[in-house]
Amino acid sequence: MKINKYVEDLRAKSAAELNDELVAAKKELFNLRFQNATNQLDNTSRIKEVRKNIARIQTVMKEAR
Repeated sequence: MKINKYVEDLRAKSAAELNDELVAAKKELFNLRFQNATNQLDNTSRIKEVRKNIARIQTVMKEAR
Protein backbone atom coordinates (compact mmCIF):
# COMPACT_ATOMS: atom_id res chain seq x y z
CA MET A 1 0.00 0.00 0.00
CA LYS A 2 1.47 3.26 -1.15
CA ILE A 3 -0.36 5.43 1.40
CA ASN A 4 0.57 3.24 4.36
CA LYS A 5 4.25 3.46 3.37
CA TYR A 6 3.98 7.26 3.20
CA VAL A 7 2.41 7.43 6.67
CA GLU A 8 5.04 5.09 8.09
CA ASP A 9 7.74 7.35 6.67
CA LEU A 10 6.05 10.34 8.27
CA ARG A 11 5.88 8.65 11.66
CA ALA A 12 9.63 7.94 11.50
CA LYS A 13 10.46 11.64 11.10
CA SER A 14 11.12 14.14 13.87
CA ALA A 15 8.84 17.07 14.64
CA ALA A 16 11.16 19.50 12.84
CA GLU A 17 11.24 17.32 9.73
CA LEU A 18 7.45 17.04 9.78
CA ASN A 19 7.15 20.79 10.07
CA ASP A 20 9.50 21.28 7.10
CA GLU A 21 7.50 18.78 5.06
CA LEU A 22 4.26 20.55 5.98
CA VAL A 23 5.63 23.90 4.85
CA ALA A 24 6.82 22.38 1.57
CA ALA A 25 3.43 20.76 0.95
CA LYS A 26 1.62 24.03 1.61
CA LYS A 27 3.92 25.84 -0.83
CA GLU A 28 3.26 23.15 -3.42
CA LEU A 29 -0.49 23.51 -2.89
CA PHE A 30 -0.23 27.28 -3.36
CA ASN A 31 1.72 26.80 -6.59
CA LEU A 32 -0.79 24.23 -7.86
CA ARG A 33 -3.70 26.56 -7.14
CA PHE A 34 -1.90 29.38 -8.91
CA GLN A 35 -1.26 27.18 -11.96
CA ASN A 36 -4.88 26.07 -11.94
CA ALA A 37 -6.10 29.67 -11.89
CA THR A 38 -3.94 30.54 -14.89
CA ASN A 39 -4.95 27.37 -16.78
CA GLN A 40 -1.42 25.97 -16.75
CA LEU A 41 -2.17 22.90 -14.60
CA ASP A 42 -2.51 19.63 -16.51
CA ASN A 43 -3.14 17.21 -13.63
CA THR A 44 -5.82 18.80 -11.45
CA SER A 45 -6.08 15.70 -9.26
CA ARG A 46 -2.67 16.61 -7.83
CA ILE A 47 -4.38 19.38 -5.80
CA LYS A 48 -6.56 16.82 -4.02
CA GLU A 49 -3.56 14.56 -3.42
CA VAL A 50 -1.49 17.36 -1.87
CA ARG A 51 -4.40 18.44 0.36
CA LYS A 52 -4.71 14.89 1.67
CA ASN A 53 -0.96 14.71 2.26
CA ILE A 54 -1.15 17.93 4.28
CA ALA A 55 -3.91 16.39 6.39
CA ARG A 56 -1.83 13.23 6.89
CA ILE A 57 1.17 15.26 8.02
CA GLN A 58 -0.95 17.26 10.45
CA THR A 59 -2.51 14.07 11.83
CA VAL A 60 0.89 12.50 12.47
CA MET A 61 2.03 15.71 14.15
CA LYS A 62 -1.01 15.63 16.48
CA GLU A 63 -0.40 11.95 17.26
CA ALA A 64 3.17 12.71 18.35
CA ARG A 65 2.02 15.14 21.04
